Amino acid sequence: MAQPNSAANSAPGSAPRSANSSLSALRARANYAERVKEVTNRIHAAHDLDELLVSFSAEILGLFDAERLRLYAIDTEKNELYSRSLDANKIREKRIPISDQSLAGFVARHKRTVNITDVYNTDELGQVSPQLAFDRSWDTKAGVHTRQLLTVPIYDTNQAITGVIQLANKKGAPRFTQTDEDRVQEIARTLGIALHNNTQLATRRTKFDFLLTSRRLKRHQLEEALTAAQTHNRPVEAVLMEKFGVTKRALGQALGIFYRCAFLEASKHLEIAPDLIQGINPSYLKANYWIPLRVTDDVVEILTDDPHDVHKQQDIRRLFPRKKIAYVVGLRDDILKIVNAVSTDLASDESRTAILGQLVAEDEDDAADSLEEADENDSAIVRLVNQIITDAYNAGASDIHIEPHGEGRETVVRFREDGSCYSQFQVPPRNRQAIISRIKVLAQLDIAERRKPQDGKIKFRLADRDIELRVATIPTAGTGNEDVVLRLLTAHESLSLDQLKMSPDNLRRFKQLLDKPYGMLLCVGPTGSGKTTTLHAALGYLNTPNKKIWTAEDPVEISQYGLRQVQVNPKIGFDFAAAMRSFLRADPDIIMIGEIRDRETADISVQASLTGHLVLSTLHTNSAAETVTRLLEMQLDPFNFADALLGLLAQRLARTICANCREQYHPPKEEYEALAHGYGEDAFAQLNIPYDNAFRLVRGKGCQTCRQTGYKGRVGIHELLVTTDEIKSLIHARAPVAELLSTARSQGLTTLMQDGIRKCIQGLTDYKQVQAVAMR
Repeated sequence: MAQPNSAANSAPGSAPRSANSSLSALRARANYAERVKEVTNRIHAAHDLDELLVSFSAEILGLFDAERLRLYAIDTEKNELYSRSLDANKIREKRIPISDQSLAGFVARHKRTVNITDVYNTDELGQVSPQLAFDRSWDTKAGVHTRQLLTVPIYDTNQAITGVIQLANKKGAPRFTQTDEDRVQEIARTLGIALHNNTQLATRRTKFDFLLTSRRLKRHQLEEALTAAQTHNRPVEAVLMEKFGVTKRALGQALGIFYRCAFLEASKHLEIAPDLIQGINPSYLKANYWIPLRVTDDVVEILTDDPHDVHKQQDIRRLFPRKKIAYVVGLRDDILKIVNAVSTDLASDESRTAILGQLVAEDEDDAADSLEEADENDSAIVRLVNQIITDAYNAGASDIHIEPHGEGRETVVRFREDGSCYSQFQVPPRNRQAIISRIKVLAQLDIAERRKPQDGKIKFRLADRDIELRVATIPTAGTGNEDVVLRLLTAHESLSLDQLKMSPDNLRRFKQLLDKPYGMLLCVGPTGSGKTTTLHAALGYLNTPNKKIWTAEDPVEISQYGLRQVQVNPKIGFDFAAAMRSFLRADPDIIMIGEIRDRETADISVQASLTGHLVLSTLHTNSAAETVTRLLEMQLDPFNFADALLGLLAQRLARTICANCREQYHPPKEEYEALAHGYGEDAFAQLNIPYDNAFRLVRGKGCQTCRQTGYKGRVGIHELLVTTDEIKSLIHARAPVAELLSTARSQGLTTLMQDGIRKCIQGLTDYKQVQAVAMR
């Protein structure tokens, strides 16, 4: 019997398998070729170097099944490689020298491909070059672990090296293959041509290129904006913001990248010492759009709209000889506002000095008749009161305190700024009553009544706006003494939630609560802790055309387009409860009540929350957990209240370290231990912040900007309690504060003290300020 022919028997089965395998390989090659073509077309279509260095990572990584990619271009002047990446909408640049100390630098220097299977293996690196090392700090910063690196030089058509392409970590394989090397070199040839062309075009770059490459703006829109700006004699930036919705932040990124310097988005309370422009005509600064921000022994920092303007550079060098010039770029409108504010401050100082000088001279002339006091209608008194209010507004003060100390002593004028009082100046004794009477006239109070407190309001006209002041007079010890306190109710634009400096976890959970269709969300804390600012930031997040939002406030301090805002007037019976009842008949989606002051307002708020409305309000309590007890003490039904409540945000405002004089320092061990104790030692240990030489905190040295205090501005610290099923059960049972707090902490609540200490470690404030506002 003949033996079967094994070869013959296997042939029919193997031929189809072989054919299928060849077909799959052919399809894979065709697919790869198509993807390479797409990437190549996109590379050639890139507008500039930024788009080349930032935009193609995902496509190239997909071709080679790698985890990460970094593309370097060569800076021949500095003999460096540089790469750029997009991080949180900001362009980050990394530079390394062209040398044997790094893989990319080695490849650029020696113009050869290097394929490493383990960058942590010093023996393997040593075989390439004895000087070669892998900088592990990049892995630590990025939270990744690099294993394999394939680094390939990039040449232009003249075989001149223009950059380096580096792939990290081959997925599902121990190393990059020879095929990978060949294919990366193919892509590198395309990149070389594109890098060369864009380098040649770099001299024709515009300051708005980043807006184009990041797809925030289209080419035809930019051309339209340029034409409109020229036609109407307006800055292009203003047209881009108004007509095409480009944000100031995006413009700042574009300008910063183009001019290679920081961008300054001016705020109303940006502090610049008036003596910096002493001797410089403000009209000249306005016409040329620049101003000195700060001056040290060696360096002057200049804010300008065009750091490349040669004529401005020459003027600045003449005014500040023998100093290094550091430029900051800004928008023209912002620069004009800053110049106006500083020149106004300078004029205010001179004006107030002149008025006080006149009063002192009159005081000396009338020394023989010391019983005679000045009149509230004297021109000097009228001008002084106006100047006091103007100075307070320009300084960003929240309150003005006028404090007489008797017939023979000066009256002290103090401002409260960032929660802290400081003495501004003193007024001669004979003008004591005249100033107070003048304020009473403005507030329409009884100037003859000095025995009991009075309160009223002043509408005051500044150079460019109207402001409102709340006035309170209080009789104090001593014959005829009356203190006056004026609170500045200055309407201003709302902040965004991202500007509140909440911790990422608190911000994420707070936004989740705001996204709920109905319920009650309360912001709690003492007077002046920023509750209204936070609620308006929340309303800004919710303010969309498809939602109807009503607010009842006393007074309306922050205005937002799209909100229907109402100012209550308890004197005529239109209080918060009455406003709530009216709103519920006016088809609301969201309601904001300035403050829950009584049971009636609380009851209506709970009912509105349960009937399909999102209700935001404030309450004066010390912590999130204590708020629950306070509302239950108002006799609210615990079951309805628990069902309505979404969450409670307690907050405080702590003074921040002055940005002008801040410095890092290594604290003593006792200061570190105090932070750990205040945070809770077990919880602090979980932050994994060891006390070593790298541990740094921040403090302010004291400068003219912060009046030698080391603090300027304030930052919020927050405690967010989210109403979970466990919290609702505790509300039903009227559980004590300690039990509510313990449960909330087990579910992720960060206390006010803990959030404040985190901001200390971030360098925003210090432990002393956190203790001042959060310590019980």
